[in-house]
Amino acid sequence: MAGKDKTRKTPRAGLNSSVVFGSRIARLIFASNLAGLAILIIGAMVLNEMRAGFVVSKKQDLVAQAQIFTSLLGDDATTPQPALDVDAARQTIVRLNLPERVRARIYLPDGEMVGDSFYLSERVDVDALPPLREPGRVARWGRNLSEWAAHVFGPVMPRRSSDAVRTQTFEEEFDTAVEGGEAASQRFNDRGQRIISVSMPIQRVSAVVGVLTLESSDIDEIIRAERAALLPFIGVAVLVAFITSVLLTLGIARPLRRLAVAADRIRAGASERIDVPALSSRKDEIGDLATSMEGMTEALIERIQANEQFAADVAHELKNPLTSIRSAIETLESVKENPELTEKLRGVIALDVKRLDRLITDISNASRLEAEMTRVPNEQIDIARFVKDVVGTYESLALDEGAVTVSFHDATMGGRLLVQGREGPLGQVIRNLIDNARSFSPPGAVVEVTLDQTNDGPQTIARIKVEDTGPGIPPDKLETIFSRFYTDRPKGTAFGNNSGLGLSIVKQIIATHRGKVWAENRDGGGARFCVDLPAI
Repeated sequence: MAGKDKTRKTPRAGLNSSVVFGSRIARLIFASNLAGLAILIIGAMVLNEMRAGFVVSKKQDLVAQAQIFTSLLGDDATTPQPALDVDAARQTIVRLNLPERVRARIYLPDGEMVGDSFYLSERVDVDALPPLREPGRVARWGRNLSEWAAHVFGPVMPRRSSDAVRTQTFEEEFDTAVEGGEAASQRFNDRGQRIISVSMPIQRVSAVVGVLTLESSDIDEIIRAERAALLPFIGVAVLVAFITSVLLTLGIARPLRRLAVAADRIRAGASERIDVPALSSRKDEIGDLATSMEGMTEALIERIQANEQFAADVAHELKNPLTSIRSAIETLESVKENPELTEKLRGVIALDVKRLDRLITDISNASRLEAEMTRVPNEQIDIARFVKDVVGTYESLALDEGAVTVSFHDATMGGRLLVQGREGPLGQVIRNLIDNARSFSPPGAVVEVTLDQTNDGPQTIARIKVEDTGPGIPPDKLETIFSRFYTDRPKGTAFGNNSGLGLSIVKQIIATHRGKVWAENRDGGGARFCVDLPAI
């Protein structure tokens, strides 16, 4: 079935564009979604680095203070035995004037606490000694979130704080100091506060007479400050996510909605085609989709119009022999007494019935062929072998005297040309062209079928030529002969043997195989039909 020959915009996206990062929209989606996450990750890493540096600095500060204080205690609060002078040690703690968030405690080697700056300091008040309580829900959530983040991002996060200040119990820290070592740790104290603790031995010469523990409890305030510092990053990430969501909505969701509305209008009969020029001009997959949908609707409209025209042509072609049959039957009633005329009218009726049968058969084949071309999948065909096999079905004609025979010549010099197509429809193309050439050839003539190879730019083309020695084709009919129901038979041709659908079916099949077919006259007389099919 011949359709309108229009040049359509071919979508740029091929098979390779299905790769994620080959898609502009995919890159946009990935970039927009990762932007906010990247901001949060960078902010978290920056703040984690700040926290790591603070913890290390706090630990080093406490160690320096502890070294000074233990030196003072070793000089002023020990006796020659050697032993710790408890009263002198308490007085020393009072004189140290420690910062509000630093707590100092002195223990004897057996673990008995003999001094606590929170109780000895003059700053002690009710607020400084709150009742014991469990960490709040927010604190627990924050601790769990921190532990989860440490587990997930631990491999890429700085590790200085965890390496420099371990998490351990006070008993472990105290045991290390009693043995003469220096110990530092992170933990929660009896008030539920996160602290950094440093324990050092108080020595008289080389004997350990006590243990000094310094604790800093301002870590929670620092962590809260860090979380507050993270809020701008979160705000920027939320803003970026909002902006990118709006862009994605404007760039993807709204165009797709416009296409859906345009398709619904066509379905409802309010429009005949999709008209979205702004989308078709886009240089991405949305533009390709709009272009494809425009091409699809145009093809559907052309198919519908072609089917309507086909139905009208069928009705017209069927009406002619029916009118002739009716006229012959009416005339037959009035000439019953004339045997010669009666027999002639019966012959006319028989020919018209034969013509009707031929028309109905060809129309049925054309309709079935159109459905078959949408259902049967394409396959690779060795076109030389295939054409040779089709021509081979005519070998039996050589046994009939005066019959028109068919010969095949492979001009590709053994080159193996593969064509993507369907064997059934392509076989019908070759048979229709051969039968058409035989019908125009004189008795005893030979129809020549030749397979050749040519090129259309970089594309290799398989060209099939079917040549006869008949009267040729009028120059003004070289295009018309491919129209449906067109017949222009030479005198003496049997009536009713041709429906005029053969060449139109050929053109329809070749069009679905992305090829082309045309007719021309040979220099020495006769017609030549050429079929070009793109080779793989």
